[in-house]
Amino acid sequence: MQALTWQGKRSVSVEEVPDPVIQEPTDAIVKITSSAICGSDLHLYEVLGPYMHKGDVIGHEPMGVVVEVGSAVTNLAIGDRVVIPFNISCGSCYMCSMGLQSQCETTQVKEKGSGASLFGFSELYGSVPGGQAEYLRVPHADYGPIKVGTELPDQRYLFLSDILPTAWQGVKYADVPEGGTLAVMGLGPVGQFASRIGRHLGLRVIAVDPVPERRAMAERHGVETLDFSKDVADELRSMTRGRGADSVVDAVGMEAHDSPVASFMQHAAGLLPDKLAQKTFESAGVDRLSALHTALDAVRRGGTVSLSGVYGGEASPMPLMSMFDKQIQLRMGQCNVRRWTEDLLPLVEDDADPLGVMDLVTHEASLSEAPAMYEMFQKKQDGCIKVVLKP
Repeated sequence: MQALTWQGKRSVSVEEVPDPVIQEPTDAIVKITSSAICGSDLHLYEVLGPYMHKGDVIGHEPMGVVVEVGSAVTNLAIGDRVVIPFNISCGSCYMCSMGLQSQCETTQVKEKGSGASLFGFSELYGSVPGGQAEYLRVPHADYGPIKVGTELPDQRYLFLSDILPTAWQGVKYADVPEGGTLAVMGLGPVGQFASRIGRHLGLRVIAVDPVPERRAMAERHGVETLDFSKDVADELRSMTRGRGADSVVDAVGMEAHDSPVASFMQHAAGLLPDKLAQKTFESAGVDRLSALHTALDAVRRGGTVSLSGVYGGEASPMPLMSMFDKQIQLRMGQCNVRRWTEDLLPLVEDDADPLGVMDLVTHEASLSEAPAMYEMFQKKQDGCIKVVLKP
């Protein structure tokens, strides 16, 4: 089959790879009909090369049609249309029973000290082949896949795989008081959905992003926006009676744009042999922290900062004295996708499209065009906010 493979820093290519096969009785094979490019894929493309291997199949936001099931899979049949959550969870361990599927004890990557295995996301999370491919082997298919209807287009359902529940969890973790103000740092796909979810829940939402096209998209959904600047925390306070936002969702994460120090550290680490580079990532500060520090500055005293953006450095400096003085609550973590499925499925199927799932994709492309789409997305060219591949 054809699949998008990692070849090196800023280098991906479509290659012929072996077709996936049933390996365990709880497996299923899915023919992919849509597979999105996520901001987290750019971490592999740009930053996390030391954890990747040439030829790794990437992608973790897929959906498609079941073409084969293992003998222990009774909840799915050939021909079922399914969305595949990006984290692989068993549904029966202690962590899954607590609604912490991203910490599944059955699929934890214990040798790396990591949580549940993820599709297409480096040896940190199990080196499981991903879904930017024609077919995908789905472990624990007796629990993970989300069975959906056949009438609506893929775009209605596709984002249940990652970014929509990630945004939902980010807003829930933000714990905004009724009628309160939510600030969102970053208007990539997760930030777009977090902003819309906030509006859907009756909140005032102020979102911050330096890209005009992203701000314009958010404004279509009733979101107030600000350009990112060194004074943005002061601007947010001036819009909230001098206090700051009740809660802030940081939807940016480890990108190094506009941060020379973080960019240098990431580049320098990437030049080391893989094992040394991994040690650097795991013991040094390699993250761009301007969005996070702005969030901590802009939240009101006693407020909550919720991290949906992914950070990678273990020693990234935090303003702990200020955080303690302001009594800030901090919540974070990989999304527990299946925890939120029942909340979100009715919303994506609603004719009114209250979360605007049909107003996110800016580019649709074939699998063969994926390398060019990665470059465009990474460089924020041509108004690119969300790319969907059609294998």
